[in-house]
Amino acid sequence: MNELDEEGKPLIDLVLVILDGGSRDLGTSYELINQVIIPNIGDNAKNRILIALNQADVAMKGRYWDYENNKPESKLVSFLNEKVQSVRIRVKEATNIDINPIYYSAGYKDDGEEQRPWNLSKLLYFIVQNTPTEKRLSYVNNISDKKDMWEDDDELIDYKQEIQKSFVETVTECASKGADIGGKIGSIFGSVGKTIGSAVGGVVGAIGGAISSLFGW
Repeated sequence: MNELDEEGKPLIDLVLVILDGGSRDLGTSYELINQVIIPNIGDNAKNRILIALNQADVAMKGRYWDYENNKPESKLVSFLNEKVQSVRIRVKEATNIDINPIYYSAGYKDDGEEQRPWNLSKLLYFIVQNTPTEKRLSYVNNISDKKDMWEDDDELIDYKQEIQKSFVETVTECASKGADIGGKIGSIFGSVGKTIGSAVGGVVGAIGGAISSLFGW
């Protein structure tokens, strides 16, 4: 985990640790995080580990989950906030590293029943934010373009818009591919986003192409 590439940069940019939000016994997980991952991840560990609690919908055995609107009710939100705070404190006490765990629900499909994911856009936002700008393009072609995957979240910020901004930063740095990348980014979040994404990508791509030609790249 602390291996460097030929430029002296970390080979592994981000370690994502997914915990079971419904489990009461996370002792083994804490041991892995505190004694293996963080000590071996190297410099800037705070920004290179993301802890996410999955199955937020069953954290209290399915109670206080609003299935109609696909979101947690206030009692469940309080419980989940306390749980991530507990994780943060346990890691801080053992490693002196401040982290900000998040919680989400990956959703499911089973025997004709389906539940949409919740807070998946927040998870993606944190992953993208903690990935070096020049490497974010690796996500673009691997992100689901199903709108309902990203529809529901805690609405603390507009995660989808912030994700787009992050990718636009990448497009700026990789401008020669701007138009294609912009359209792909926008299409993830609907037809309007696709139009905007293509326009932004096209403009940035044209500028980037001119710069590339100027320097003979």
